[in-house]
Amino acid sequence: MSRVTPQADQSALAERCGRLARSRPFEIAIVVVIIANGVVLGVETYPHLGAARPVLHGLEWTFRIAFVAEIVIRLLAYGRRPQDFFRHGWNVFDFVVISAIFLPGLHGDSALLRVVRVARMLRLVRFSPGLRTIVAALWRSLPGVGGFLALAVVTLYVYGMAGWLIFKDTYPEQYGDIGRSLLTLFVLLSLETLPDLIEQGMAVSRWTLLYYVSYVLITVNLLLNILIAVIVNSMEEARRLEMTERLAPDYDEDGDGVPDEVDRIALTQRLDDLRAVIVELERELRIDRDEPHSRPPRRHPDRPGGH
Repeated sequence: MSRVTPQADQSALAERCGRLARSRPFEIAIVVVIIANGVVLGVETYPHLGAARPVLHGLEWTFRIAFVAEIVIRLLAYGRRPQDFFRHGWNVFDFVVISAIFLPGLHGDSALLRVVRVARMLRLVRFSPGLRTIVAALWRSLPGVGGFLALAVVTLYVYGMAGWLIFKDTYPEQYGDIGRSLLTLFVLLSLETLPDLIEQGMAVSRWTLLYYVSYVLITVNLLLNILIAVIVNSMEEARRLEMTERLAPDYDEDGDGVPDEVDRIALTQRLDDLRAVIVELERELRIDRDEPHSRPPRRHPDRPGGH
């Protein structure tokens, strides 16, 4: 009679936990718990709860048990390599948010505890491909956004100094120093105060119209369009990476079967090259179809088949 080894039991448990963690009903159940957690947090903001407060406290502990059980199932799904659980960013985020609630310093109704509980709502991003794409796009756009912010700060500072020089004596509340000047121009980005500022500026000099018009054209139109272009480009890259996440092979030596970021980028580049080749081939074929058909060659009378 064969004996079942502990390794076989552990492998079977990991397989069952893996199937459960990847199942759609499991994900739907976790999403429902996260939404219910958000509803309870909203209800707790009302001052007079009365007998409902103990019920809400009990629901909070129910949510904690459910989230801990979820993390345990996901950890067991990795079998003898639980450290691979922390190779993925969303797993690390889930673990930190769920385990932070049990820290000794977080108890009672402290503000930090409420922040941690609110952070659970961000876990909804994990279960929505569209939200994951948006978050990944924002993360990938950070280098471009950093350059945009540097350019925007320089532009605001130059116009702030110019506004201080022009209006410091006439409108000290708005342009009395560089801080007030920058704050006025920052509020002007919404364009709500533009008519009033133009009217005040025209009372000083008609040339101030050029100051405000150039500021609006450069900041509101040009800089904001650059920011939108950076985010849209990052969104497209994140969408392609999301599409190739399950297609890219694992080229590294860890053997986890999960495509790494470098692997997905490599596959995306290959798909782009293939798409370019297809477009070039279609263009050549379209040219061949548009060309008039040449006349068939005349047969020589001396050759077979000639007349």
